[in-house]
Amino acid sequence: MLDQRKLPSVVEYETFDNAKGVAEAISSMRVRGAPAIGIAAAYGAVLAARQRYRENPDTWKEAIEADLAKLASSRPTAVNLFWALDRMRSEIEKVNGDPEPHLLKAAFSIHDEDIAANRVMGDLGASLLVGASGVLTHCNTGSLATGGYGTALGVVRSAYRQGVVKIFATETRPWLQGARLTVWELAQDGIPATLIADSAAAYLMKTGAVQWIAVGADRIAANGDTANKIGTYALAVAARHHGVKFMVVAPTSTIDWRTETGEDIKVEERDQNELLNEYFARSGSVITAWNPVFDVTPAALIDCIVTERGIVRNPDRHAMKVLADAR
Repeated sequence: MLDQRKLPSVVEYETFDNAKGVAEAISSMRVRGAPAIGIAAAYGAVLAARQRYRENPDTWKEAIEADLAKLASSRPTAVNLFWALDRMRSEIEKVNGDPEPHLLKAAFSIHDEDIAANRVMGDLGASLLVGASGVLTHCNTGSLATGGYGTALGVVRSAYRQGVVKIFATETRPWLQGARLTVWELAQDGIPATLIADSAAAYLMKTGAVQWIAVGADRIAANGDTANKIGTYALAVAARHHGVKFMVVAPTSTIDWRTETGEDIKVEERDQNELLNEYFARSGSVITAWNPVFDVTPAALIDCIVTERGIVRNPDRHAMKVLADAR
C-alpha cells in the first residue's frame, strides 16, 4: 500500500498481512478516497479469511466477523467501505473449503470494476465540459483515491484530452490532498495545472476562469445530497452565486439508498491536533479546534451527478430513482 501521507516528497509502500493492519492504514489515511477505501477493505477481508481459516477451518466464518467489524469502524462516512464489506460477506457465505482463492477473485473484481467505471465516468463527465475553458477540482479524486484513473480527476483527465486547457486544484486543507496528491498525479501525466488556496476559489470563479467545478463524493444520499471533503459545500454555494456549474462524479457504490437525505449522513470529525499549531496543541491551552473532514452539499446546489450508469441532471429523489431502478 502506497503511504499517501508522505507524498509527494517520499514514495513509500508498506505491506500488510492482516485485517487489523489494513484497518489502521485506512483510519490513519495511508489510503484515502472512498473507492480506494472500499477496495482496501475488500483485500483486508481476504487477509482476514486467510488468517481465520488457518486458525480453525471449522469456525473461520464466525471468527472473521470481528475482523470485518474492525474494518468497518476504520472510517464512518465513506459508504464504499460498507458496500465492499457487504459484498465480501455475500461471497463468504458461498465458500466451502479454503476461502482465499474465491475471496481474492471477488476483491480483484471489485478493484477491476472500479477502474472500468472510472473510465466510463471520465468520458461521460468530459462530454459535459465541451466548450469549457477551465475546470476546478477539490481534494484528490484520481488514481490515488480509486482503483485507477479517478472519478472527478478522471473527468479532468478526459476533458484535458478534448481541449479543456485550464485546470485548477484547491490545496484542500488541512491534509492538503490537492496540493500534495492531485497536482502530483497531474504532473505524473504531464497535465499542466494551477494550484490555488482554498480561500481563493470564489475569487477565481468571479474572474470567469472556470465554468465547471468537478468533485468526488464519499456518500450520496437517496435524494442526491452529497457528502464530500470539507470545503465542498462552500464551493457549491460560491459556484451557484457565480453561475459556475457544479458536478459530482462517483460510482453508484457511493450512493447509500438507505440514507434518505444528507441530514442523516454521519460526518467524521478527526483529532483537533491535525489542525492546531503545536503551540496551541500543548496541554492546558484554552484554544481548541473543530475538525470535520467532510461536509454535505444539498442536491439543490448540484447541477449533475455523473455515475458509470449515466448522468443525473438536477438531482433530487425523483431523478435519483432512475439509478435505483437500474440496479
